[in-house]
Parts: sequence; C-alpha cells; structure tokens
Amino acid sequence: MHTAYTLTLPDRSELALGSTARIMGILNVTPDSFSDGGRFDRVDEALAHVRQMLAEGADIIDVGGESTRPGSQEIGVQDELDRVIPVLEVIQADRVGAPLSIDTYKALVADQALQSGAAIVNDVYGLQREPEMADVAVLHGAPVIAMHWDKARDLQKPFLDEMRRWFDRTVEIAERAGLARGQLVIDPGFGFGKSFAENYLLLRDLPKAYPGYPILVGTSRKSMIGKLLGNTAEERLPGTIATNVIAYGLGAHIFRVHDVGANRDALRVAQATLYGPDSEPYAL
Repeated sequence: MHTAYTLTLPDRSELALGSTARIMGILNVTPDSFSDGGRFDRVDEALAHVRQMLAEGADIIDVGGESTRPGSQEIGVQDELDRVIPVLEVIQADRVGAPLSIDTYKALVADQALQSGAAIVNDVYGLQREPEMADVAVLHGAPVIAMHWDKARDLQKPFLDEMRRWFDRTVEIAERAGLARGQLVIDPGFGFGKSFAENYLLLRDLPKAYPGYPILVGTSRKSMIGKLLGNTAEERLPGTIATNVIAYGLGAHIFRVHDVGANRDALRVAQATLYGPDSEPYAL
C-alpha cells in the first residue's frame, strides 16, 4: 500500500502524494531527446502539447531543455535558458493550473526557471553535480526530485546497497541546505548507469531502493523496454504501462510519461483494484 506524503509548492499550495497516482507529463523542448526531440521546441507547439497532456489528466508538467540520452552533448547555461524560459513563461501565462517542474542539473537554470513559473526542481544528478541546487530550491520553497545517476559506482558491490549509499549523500546535501525531508522525492533513475538486468531488478525491488521517501518512476519508452521486446521508442507504450502498473503496486507515487492518457487509464484501473473505485461507473 502507499505511504502518504505532501509536497509544499512555492505558492504554499500542496501536492498530495498517496494512493492516487500522479502523472508527470514530459515536455522536451530539445532538438535531440531520444523519443520526441525536435517535436516541441517551438513555443506554440510546446503550449499545444501541454494543453493536450493536461486534458488527458497530467498532474505535473516537466519541462526540460537538455537531452540526457546516451551520447548527447551537454549545453551551456545560456543555451538551456534560451530554450526553457520562454516556454515556461508562456505556459505560466496560460494559467494551466498544474505545477511545472524544471528538468535540469544546473543551479542557475533552476533559479531562473523557478522565477519564471516552475514550482519543482527535477535534478538527474540528485543534487550531487551542483550541490548549490539544494540552496536554490530552499530559497524558492520548491520541492526537489533527486534522481540516481552514479557514474562512478563500484560494480563489484551489491547494486541496491550502492544506490542507498549514493542517496545518503543526496540527503546529506539536502539537509545541509535546509531542505525539509518532506520536500524530497526519490527517482531511482531507470536507464541511467544501470545494466539491462539491473533495471528489472530495481523494478522488482523498488520499495528497497531508498525507503522513507516518495518515489517517482520514469520508464517511459526507455531502452530497458526496447531491448526486451525488440521495438522502437514509439512502440513501447504497452511496456511502459506494464512497468508503471507494477511500480504503482509496489508503492510508487509519481509517473513521468510521454503518453499521459493511456498511462492515466491504466493506473486508475490499478488504483481501483487495490483501493476500490473512487467514482460511479459510466453508463454503457
């Protein structure tokens, strides 16, 4: 069953995490993301996609301006700001009614994004690339999603033990900056610095990844699915749904996805199965 948590956003509103799966819709304003690069890097296209994801039931919109796919090239702070700030400002002006997260590992980008309407920081390096990211989050009163991406881990030691030690460092950085425990979400980082088999070990043992914190799962269209099924990124929706339903049953709270509507439907069925339906049935 699900442990309940509450994230406090910069405007002092709250985002409850618990038995209701929260869907984070992915908005990549990049030319080179592995699945949808170049599709939403114009402001009008980005806004249209946000409206579509919200109509399909997205609870959070995650805006990213730099690809982290294998082989991608890092970009500078100004280039990333030029991609994400105009989009954040337009989305904010559209009064979307859902919190925006900024997918970045750069503290300067996070600071500007939070001033431009973002409410959550999503850091793929779990505060360990630029520890001052935690200070930025505290300054703005924003929760942090900290992803596991340990490029230097000891491959001879048990995988989950190494993950927990890595997250211990993340928590230490967060606490030193004054980030409240209830403002930190753990993302075990499917597909980042993990072997094909380790991704499925992680999914199976998800509650052991780092207990005591809400969990975000990001498996959408990833190669762990494609390598298993031998299909392309565009063909991985059924596999994505399977991983998300399994993760939900193991207690995960937030699901970062490209295909909002289909994942929302699948997770509502999973929720009704575990907890009972939360609404009357439709007349058919």
